[in-house]
Amino acid sequence: MLNDDLSVAVADGVALLEMRRPPANHFDEALIGRVVDAARGLDDDPACRVIILASEGRHFCAGADFGGGDFASDHVAAAERLYRRAAELFDVRTPIVAAVQGTAVGGGLGLACAADFRVAEESTRFVANFARLGFHQGFGVSVTLPEIVGRQAAADMLMTGRRVGGEEALRLRLADRLAEPGRLRAVARELAAEIAASAPLAVRSIRATLRRGLAERVRAALEHELAEQKILWATKDSAEGIAASLARRTPVFTGE
Repeated sequence: MLNDDLSVAVADGVALLEMRRPPANHFDEALIGRVVDAARGLDDDPACRVIILASEGRHFCAGADFGGGDFASDHVAAAERLYRRAAELFDVRTPIVAAVQGTAVGGGLGLACAADFRVAEESTRFVANFARLGFHQGFGVSVTLPEIVGRQAAADMLMTGRRVGGEEALRLRLADRLAEPGRLRAVARELAAEIAASAPLAVRSIRATLRRGLAERVRAALEHELAEQKILWATKDSAEGIAASLARRTPVFTGE
């Protein structure tokens, strides 16, 4: 199956779900909605036991595009629509392996953290850059990131906005496998194939137990995240942070 910005191919029990908005693969409600719909459709496909979530181009996902599209005109309305669809990712019943190249930044980090596993390269960068843009984290990162790396490591990433490279991500368990250059998709497929070789009903049952209550916690977090974002998007610091990011310069925050 192929759309302009999403393709789905199933072989040997593994579905490759690929976002196609290179180089940064910015998302919006429409793209996340297509990802959700495709993944939930694969839940009912007996030929699919595992999903690989990947993207075309240099970077896995740079989150929302504050320089164009819906987010450029109305952050709040765009986020409300986006989060409504993003919450549905956590209702997907099939295990997901994210193949993360380049950067997974902001909401792109949130998308990677929605997966069960992440495969990265040494050159991969995971970035929770929200504070560097002057606003609160979103996309359920308040729940998923500390769930994966622990509260202290999540606080470090969120408050500094620093880049976490592939090797550190592996130590933090933010990455589950580290692929050699040029082998990201191959290693992701190897992991997916290992999962697909297990009894599928057992895998789904185990996954459901391990993720029990996660969808509900993420939905509650999304409401809180959006409420905080509404407040902070109205500040001068947020305007400065977003403008500085678009201009590729260092922001100067004043606490206003």
